[in-house]
Amino acid sequence: MKILAIDSSGLVASVAVIEDDRLIGEYTIDYKKTHSQTLLPMLNEVKEMIELDLSTVDVVAVAAGPGSFTGLRIGSATAKGLAEALDLPIAEIPTMDAMAYQLLGFDGIICPIMDARRNQVYSGFYSFEWKDGEENGFVFKIEKPQFVEDMHTVIRELNELGRPVMFLGDAVPIQKEAIRTELSVPFGFAPANCNRQHAGAVAVLALQYAKEGRLVKAYEHKPEYLRLSQAERERMEKENASR
Repeated sequence: MKILAIDSSGLVASVAVIEDDRLIGEYTIDYKKTHSQTLLPMLNEVKEMIELDLSTVDVVAVAAGPGSFTGLRIGSATAKGLAEALDLPIAEIPTMDAMAYQLLGFDGIICPIMDARRNQVYSGFYSFEWKDGEENGFVFKIEKPQFVEDMHTVIRELNELGRPVMFLGDAVPIQKEAIRTELSVPFGFAPANCNRQHAGAVAVLALQYAKEGRLVKAYEHKPEYLRLSQAERERMEKENASR
């Protein structure tokens, strides 16, 4: 099965293609340009470099959120456009799940954190459990599905779990001091090769989604924001104040 995956949920833009258990190509960039400038050229570059015939793609996968509202909209629009044009299903992969999956085999809690502003983060708690007979040796466990919360609450919950924690994500530089000050369990920070989004991880999870029949039609797809946008919050505040 061949999967074309997109992740533009954060500051990173990433495109990947996998076929069964092989990553054929991946293009990931974390620089100053916007996703509207980079995503389509990256798709075209990957397509040309691996001589991809789009008619051979079976599933379009996208990091469905949470994350940057603009980034999610761009990624979703791109995925929907491709899926509609190619008459393909979409695999909607939770952003936090895909980030955590990169740390396959870590013995503890994996805690991706993305900046959600106002001292809040998008996060989720994950782990891997060894299991004989599994193809890669591990079962991916969602200890707490992705959520949005203030960092102090996240740290308190991690302390209660009492297990070593590995952090990754664009909120790490912002929250490092709070982590070092408040976290009472052993912890670490993922290295540069796996501390941000990668579409390859989105694609691998999409393969599992496809096997389980957890796919949607293009017109059914919509991003998972987890909360209202700033503009929507401000509008609601004005409406409430005027009552």
